[in-house]
Amino acid sequence: MNIHEYQGKEILRSYGVAVPNGKVAFSVEEAVQAAKELGTEICVVKAQIHAGGRGKAGGVKVAKNIEEVRTYAEEILGKTLITHQNGPDGTEVKRLLIEEGCDIQKEYYIGLVLDRATSRVVLMASEEGGTEIEEVAAATPEKIFKEVIDPVTGLMPYQARRIAFNINIPAKLVNKAVKFMMGLYTAFVEKDASIAEINPLVVTGDGNVMALDAKWNFDSNALYRHKDILDYRDLAEEDPKEIEASKYDLSYISLDGNIGCMVNGAGLAMATMDIIKHYGGDPANFLDVGGGATAEKVTEAFKIILSDQNVKGIFVNIFGGIMKCDVIATGVVEAAKQVGLSVPLVVRLEGTNVDLGKQILSESDINIVAAESMADGAQKIVELVGK
Repeated sequence: MNIHEYQGKEILRSYGVAVPNGKVAFSVEEAVQAAKELGTEICVVKAQIHAGGRGKAGGVKVAKNIEEVRTYAEEILGKTLITHQNGPDGTEVKRLLIEEGCDIQKEYYIGLVLDRATSRVVLMASEEGGTEIEEVAAATPEKIFKEVIDPVTGLMPYQARRIAFNINIPAKLVNKAVKFMMGLYTAFVEKDASIAEINPLVVTGDGNVMALDAKWNFDSNALYRHKDILDYRDLAEEDPKEIEASKYDLSYISLDGNIGCMVNGAGLAMATMDIIKHYGGDPANFLDVGGGATAEKVTEAFKIILSDQNVKGIFVNIFGGIMKCDVIATGVVEAAKQVGLSVPLVVRLEGTNVDLGKQILSESDINIVAAESMADGAQKIVELVGK
């Protein structure tokens, strides 16, 4: 789950990590009032969306007086920002962060991420702040420094100090930088984050080390432990189909293709998408109905797939272990009847109660193409959609 920058900064502030003073605004008048309350000579007007690259897209403006705050707020609120992270359709800006300006002396990058290769949290840093870390990795990888963190001891002060020296934090500010990194790591672990990215981390003319931006991503499986984080969820930033899927405990991710997939098991779902690509098709989604799905759950999954206007065909690929093939078949038939199926449907069933499942499908009055294997099913749906 992603959150907004101002929300990320609220978390940092609660852990003693320095951030600029700022206020969220949902209207132009709120933005103007926020600037007045901050009382600083310079304010920054920042679009709040779940995507990076806002500045390049015109979503971050420096205002030198109240009237400029008003002008920029009017310009950005309601604007659709298109960045390299949110796709060609962009995202409408519905809230702003009005933040005090600061005397930036130098920008750095600090990030925490779970490294699946080592199964440990890694602290990454670079003195090339304000630049996409991917660009730094491609052009000057020697400028990225890493510290692998032992989960038993956590981030050690000497590791944070080594990072501070490696990225050339001014010697007199090293202790503040260490405190910053230690607080960031504590927040990362205690809040079950999967990514915490501060880009840029800045040192200021008055000797502060602070987060000028904050990008957070949280492990959705751990949100039951963090009601405070769940309260930050902005449904307006999420795909409506994914929101609907979460109501039925379905794992759904929307993609750009035209072949809808309904599969049980994450591994099989990924293999299904791969084999569709192998035969020249494009999956429209990842959808795992889980091992204990009911006919009702399958019906809702079917409806969610068909709510995507790009879907031109559906491939149902089920291996019945805990999940019974007859339950899937019943759900597919019921869903097809409810939504009025108008696109090709290919179904491959294997496993528990497979014969009963196939019988249910064959005796229905729905036009269903049976597949004998995953490869056979993928070939058939790709061919049908291509016609």
